[in-house]
Amino acid sequence: MAATGAGRHYVARFVDSELTKCTLSYSQHSSCRQSIQVFHNKFQVCTLSMNGCQGDPKLPVGTIETRTLAAVPSPDLAMDRLNLAIGDLKYSPPPFSSGIIRLQVPIQQRIEAIEWLHAQNQILPRCFFSGRRSRANGANLLVDMTNGNGHNSFGQNLLSVAGVGSAVFFRQLHPFSYDDWRSITRFLSLKCPLIRAYGAIRFDARANISREWEAFGSFYFTVPQVEFDELEGSSILAVTVAWDNALSWTWDEAIDSLEATTHQVASVVVMLRKEASGELILSNNHVPNKTHWDLAVKRALQTINRSSSPLIKVVLARSSRVLTATDIDPITWLACLQVEGENAYQFCLQPPNAPAFIGNTPEQLFHRKWLSISSEAMAGTRARGGSRTLDLQIEHDLLSSPKDHLEFTIVRESIQNKLESVCDRVVVEPKKTVRKLRRIQHLFAQLAGNLKREDDEFEILSYLHPTPAVCGFPTETARLFISETEMFDRGMYAGPVGWFGGGESEFAVGIRSALVEKVSTKASLKLHNILY
Repeated sequence: MAATGAGRHYVARFVDSELTKCTLSYSQHSSCRQSIQVFHNKFQVCTLSMNGCQGDPKLPVGTIETRTLAAVPSPDLAMDRLNLAIGDLKYSPPPFSSGIIRLQVPIQQRIEAIEWLHAQNQILPRCFFSGRRSRANGANLLVDMTNGNGHNSFGQNLLSVAGVGSAVFFRQLHPFSYDDWRSITRFLSLKCPLIRAYGAIRFDARANISREWEAFGSFYFTVPQVEFDELEGSSILAVTVAWDNALSWTWDEAIDSLEATTHQVASVVVMLRKEASGELILSNNHVPNKTHWDLAVKRALQTINRSSSPLIKVVLARSSRVLTATDIDPITWLACLQVEGENAYQFCLQPPNAPAFIGNTPEQLFHRKWLSISSEAMAGTRARGGSRTLDLQIEHDLLSSPKDHLEFTIVRESIQNKLESVCDRVVVEPKKTVRKLRRIQHLFAQLAGNLKREDDEFEILSYLHPTPAVCGFPTETARLFISETEMFDRGMYAGPVGWFGGGESEFAVGIRSALVEKVSTKASLKLHNILY
C-alpha cells in the first residue's frame, strides 16, 4: 500500500477479537444538509440530502417507484444510460411533493460490489453489506428484473450491495424509536424491494457518544444515491433520488445532488488483490490495559457470586488502538476479510467526516421476510483443531462444558422468550449444535417464528438487542455494569448493523469490527494520552 505522506498515519480501533472478549457467567461447576467539499485527505463528500427523521412518520411519501432500463454489457454503458435517464427525469418531474425513485440498469456480467466500491475514489458517504451465506449459494433475496417493456428477464440471488452518496439519510442523537423506524419505512415499499436503508444502531444509546462515533449519532441509516448490486451471474447499477418539500429538500435540489454524485462515480472497476499486506505498526494500545482488565474481571466475578446480585452473566470487551505508518484502505481490508469469512456478514458504514466502521461478523440478530422471522443463538467459543481428530475433540469439549452450556442456554432462552412475545409460534431447531467457522467454533441454535403483524419488526429489533451474547443477563443489569466498568465507548460495536427493506430486513451483530481513520501523528498521540 502507498505511504500517506509525512505526518500522516492511519489508526485502526479494533473491538472484539476473540482473545480480548471476556464472557463471565455464574456456574455451579444533526443538520439536514451539507455542502459538497473536498478534504485534504482526498475524501470527496457528497451532499447529504435530507434527514428523513425530521419528517412526519405518519405521512406516506407521494410515490415510491423502481424503473428498470434495458440491460447493457458493462458498468460504463450502464452509467451512460442512467445519466440519460436522469436528464429525462430532470425535465419531467413527477407531480408529487415527496417521493423516492430508483432507476436501475442490469449489467450482463458479474462484478464484485466491493471492487466497484473500491474504484469510487473514496466518495463519502459510503456503505457495503454482504450476506452471511456462502458466496457459492448466494443470499436470500431473489431479484426479479423487468426490462423496459415490463417482461421478466431473469431472477437471481443478491450477494452484496455497495453504495455511495445519500438519497435520504436517517440520524438522530436520541435512542432509535418507533417514529424513527416509521420515518425509514415510509420511503420503502413491497413493490420496490431493492430500495433499502443500510446502517447501524449504537450498542447503548444512553451512553455518552465519544468523538470517533459522533458522526454516526445514536443510529445512522442511508439509502445510497448510487448503488452497485452483485448478483450470482450479473450485476445492477442503480441511482436513487428522494425528495420531500416538507423537509425543504425539493425535487430540483435532489436531482442536482444526484448529478453531482454521478459525476464523481468511476465506471472502470479493477480486480482487488485479496491478500493482507504487512503494516509497520507504530503503536498498539489496549483499553483497558492488563491491570485494569484484570480488575474489571475480578469485580464482575465478585458481583455475580454475591447472593444479593441479580447479575448472572456479563460480557466485557476491550478496545485496541493500532497506529500504522502506511495507509490502511478499509475497503481493501474488508475484501481480505471476505476470504476469511465466507460464512460471515461483511459490512462497511462511513458517514461524511467519519471513520469507516467495518466488520466481519458471523452473528445474525434477525432476518425477516414478510411475517417470517429467524434468529440465532451463538455462545461459547473454541479454536479449531489442526487435525480432524483434534477438531472433534475440541468440539466434544465445547458440547460437554457445563460453563459453556449455561452461557449458551441463557442466550438461547432469552432470544426464544423475546420472539414468543411477538410471534404466534417459535421453533428451535437445532436446539444445540456446533457451528464451525474457519478459525473458531461456537455453540449454536436456530430459532424461527411468524410475527403477528409487520409493525412488530420494530419491537423485535428492540427486544433482541442487545443479546446476552454481547451484553449479559439480565440485560439491564448487565448493561449498567458495562457502562460503569468499561473505559471506552462501544459505539456501534456489538449493536445491530444491517438494512431495512420493503417486506424484508436483516441485521447482524456488529462484532469482530474496527474503526479505521486517517489521523496526524500529533492527533493520534493526543488521543492515546487521553485514553491513558
